[in-house]
Amino acid sequence: MGRLWQPTILLTALMISIPMLVIGAFVFQPSTGNWEHLRATVLPDYLSNSALLALGVAVGTLLIGVSTAWLTAMCRFPGRKLFSWMLLLPLAMPAYIIAYTYTGMFDFAGPVQSWLREWSGWTYGDYWFPEVRSLGGAIVMLSLVLYPYVYLLARAAFLEQSVSVLEVSRTLGCGSWCSFFRVALPLARPAIVAGLSLALMETLADYGTVSYFGLGVFTTGIFRTWFGMGDSVAAAKLASLLLAFVLVLIALERSSRRRARYHHISGQYTRLPEHRLSGSKAVLAFMACFMPLLLGFLLPAAQLGVWALDTWQEMVDAAFITLTINSLLLAFAASLLALVLALFLAYGKRILKTRTVEAAIRIASSGYAIPGTVIAVGIIIPFAWLDNNIDSFMREHFDLSTGLLLSGTLFALLFAYTVRFLAVSLQSVESGLGKIRPAMDDAARSLGYRPKEILFRIHLPLMRASVLTAILIVFVDVMKELPATLILRPFNFNTLAVRAFELASDERLADSSTAALMIVAAGLLPVILLSRSIAHSRKG
Repeated sequence: MGRLWQPTILLTALMISIPMLVIGAFVFQPSTGNWEHLRATVLPDYLSNSALLALGVAVGTLLIGVSTAWLTAMCRFPGRKLFSWMLLLPLAMPAYIIAYTYTGMFDFAGPVQSWLREWSGWTYGDYWFPEVRSLGGAIVMLSLVLYPYVYLLARAAFLEQSVSVLEVSRTLGCGSWCSFFRVALPLARPAIVAGLSLALMETLADYGTVSYFGLGVFTTGIFRTWFGMGDSVAAAKLASLLLAFVLVLIALERSSRRRARYHHISGQYTRLPEHRLSGSKAVLAFMACFMPLLLGFLLPAAQLGVWALDTWQEMVDAAFITLTINSLLLAFAASLLALVLALFLAYGKRILKTRTVEAAIRIASSGYAIPGTVIAVGIIIPFAWLDNNIDSFMREHFDLSTGLLLSGTLFALLFAYTVRFLAVSLQSVESGLGKIRPAMDDAARSLGYRPKEILFRIHLPLMRASVLTAILIVFVDVMKELPATLILRPFNFNTLAVRAFELASDERLADSSTAALMIVAAGLLPVILLSRSIAHSRKG
C-alpha cells in the first residue's frame, strides 16, 4: 500500500509546492543593495508590527470565537438559534471592505465625528477619538472578520463531543465552568488551534487592510519591494521570512502538545446538556454574541446597504450579473478541488505516518501564509517558462505557434487558489480525522476494507461537519480573494472582489457597495447550510 500511496502523495505535494519553491529559489541569489537597505532600516518594524498584529488578532479571535461557540453550543438563552448561524456572517465580509467602511464612518470627516462636533460644539483638537487607521484599528478590523474561523471549528468540536465525558466531570464535582476549562476546552483544542492557525495565516498574508491603514508589515513590504523597487530577490527574501514566521508559530504549538492525542473514547452521543441562562447571565450571553455580529457584519452591512440604495440602478447591469456568475463558478470549483486534494493528502498522511510525507504535506500547505500576489508571481515564472519552451519547440519542428497555454488562463487561476487555500481544507479535514480513533481503521482493515473504502464508507460520514466546513471556508475565501485574481485572471475576465476593490481604491465606496454586498449574499446560503449541518452532525 505504501508503495502506491507515497510516490503519488509526494508528487502531488511537489506540484502544489512549485510556487513556494520558485520564490524560495530567489533566496539563494546574491543580496542586492535594496535588501541590505531594508534589513538595516524597515525590517525591524516589519517584524515587530507583524508580531503585534498577529498577537492582537490571536487574542481577539480566541476570545470571540471560543466564547460564542460555547454559548451557542451548550447554553440556552434568547436568540441562541439565530446567533448560531448569524455569527458566521462576518466570514463573508472582505477585510478591506470593512476597513474602508469603518474609516468612512469614524474618520474626522465621517458622520460619527461630524455629529459629535455638531452636538458638543467642539472643534478639531478639543476632543480625543480612537484612530481607525492604526495598528489597533487593524487588529480590531481583522479580529471582527476572522473570528468565524475559530468559531466554526470550535463549535463543531463542542457539538461532536461525547456527553459521557461531561457527565463524568459532573459526578466528580465539576460545575459548568470547571467542565468547560478542564474537559470540553482541552478536547476541542485541536479544532480551536486549527481555526486560530487559519486566522493568523490570513492575518499575516493580508494586504488590503494594512495597506489602507499605512502599516509597515511584511505584506506591505513585499508589495513595495516587488512592484515599487522592482527587486524580486529582496521581495522573495521578505516572503521567506514571513513564511518562516508562520512555520515557527505552528512548530511551537505542535511542540507544546508533544505526543498528546485527542480521541473520543465513547460512542455515547445522547443529547448534550444545555445550561439554561436567565436574568443577567442571559443578558450577558446575548450581548457577548450580539456585539461581534453587530460590529463585524450588521453595522458595516447597513452602511453598504445605504450606499447601495443610492447606486444600484447604475451599478447592477448585465456586466454585474456576469461578474457574479464568474465569482460563483470559480469559488465552487476551487473549493471542490481543494477538498479533494486535502482528503487525499490528509488520509495518506494518516495511513503512512512517515516524516517524509508529513514534511511534504506541510510544505505544500504553507501557501496560505504567503500573499496572493507572491503566489501569483511564483506561478507566472514557471508557467511562462513552460509556455515559451513549448511555443519554441512547436515553431521549430512544426512551424506552429501555440501561444500561451497556461499563463493567463483559468487553469492558472484555479491552481493559484488551490495553492493559496489548500491549508484551509487541510486543517479542517485533519481536525475531523483526528477525532476518529485509529482503532476504527484497524477494525475496518481486519474486516477486509481497503483504504479507499475506509475513507469513503467510514471516515467521511463521521467527519461530515469538517468536510462541509472546509468547503464553506474555501468558497467564501475565493469569493474575497483579490491579489492572485488581479494578476492571473484571463484577459477580459473579472470577479466581484476585483470590481469592489477597484472602486473602493478610487474612493468610490458607494459604487463598490453592490459588489461587496453580492459577495456577502453569495456566502449567506452556504453559511446557513453549514450551521444546520454542524448542529445535526452528532447522533442523539
